[in-house]
Amino acid sequence: MDRHLDPAELDAALRRDVALGLTSRPKTLPPKWFYDERGSELFDEITRLEEYYPTRRERSILAERAAEIAELTGARTLVELGAGSGEKTRLLLDALPLAGYVPVDVSGEFLGDAAAKIAEEYPGLAVLPVVADYEHHLKLLPDGERKIVAFLGGTIGNMVPAEREGFFTGVREILGEGDALLLGADLVKDERRLVAAYDDSLGVTAEFNRNVLRVINARLDADFDPESFQHLAVWDPGQEWIEMRLRARGRQDVRVGALGVTVHFEDGEEMRTEISAKFRREGLERELAEAGYRVERFWTDAAGDFSLTLARPV
Repeated sequence: MDRHLDPAELDAALRRDVALGLTSRPKTLPPKWFYDERGSELFDEITRLEEYYPTRRERSILAERAAEIAELTGARTLVELGAGSGEKTRLLLDALPLAGYVPVDVSGEFLGDAAAKIAEEYPGLAVLPVVADYEHHLKLLPDGERKIVAFLGGTIGNMVPAEREGFFTGVREILGEGDALLLGADLVKDERRLVAAYDDSLGVTAEFNRNVLRVINARLDADFDPESFQHLAVWDPGQEWIEMRLRARGRQDVRVGALGVTVHFEDGEEMRTEISAKFRREGLERELAEAGYRVERFWTDAAGDFSLTLARPV
């Protein structure tokens, strides 16, 4: 396993993000800190919920189009950013004539287990897991013959437009002639379905949202009471994104020992923990074109809920 983030660097990044987010108005926390081992397990559970359609829809596109992706790209190396458990990845691994697979994630423990399972299932495949932050370490990733960089799951929606621009440009800089980007993006649809996908009836997403507080407690010596915060999922029609928030149940003061600060929350104060932008085809194609890509294929599932885009550098 390659590591571009050791535990000390991860802790330093967490301290910076939490210090900035808890002193902002309104307060915010980046969604990448959901993902300790428990957070990864909870998200894996979310993907199997009835309300959470994106994973099923994306999987259906991959199942239908994997052979076409293989024919179009002839990719020999698959670099997967934010790899997670790798369940959908197997559809690509089965279809592409790959020599190497490079899963990239910030959660080293979860990544190592998932990569080991794939290496066992595909004994002829060179699997090199990389612990890295794809927002900062793209140029440090191993190169490979005729590669396809996959960014699946709609994770691109967790970035605001300026962050997406930087991400697309960064990926463009590591793509050579014949390489491609495979991008999964959720599409704009009925508000009720969108909110339900992020506020399921079993409360799994609520636990996932509150898990960021448990991560901060464990790693920054804080004393958040997660149950004192209510999970919210709100659709912003102007920005066309879902916001996940945590709302304080009562006035409270939270000590963050590693930062030497105490943070005050008013009763009902809301802290944003994630955005999940939804896209329209024309907007997505425009953003990719502005970052130096041409869209070769744009696929959706039968219901038109989710999209998969194959783009090439120009």
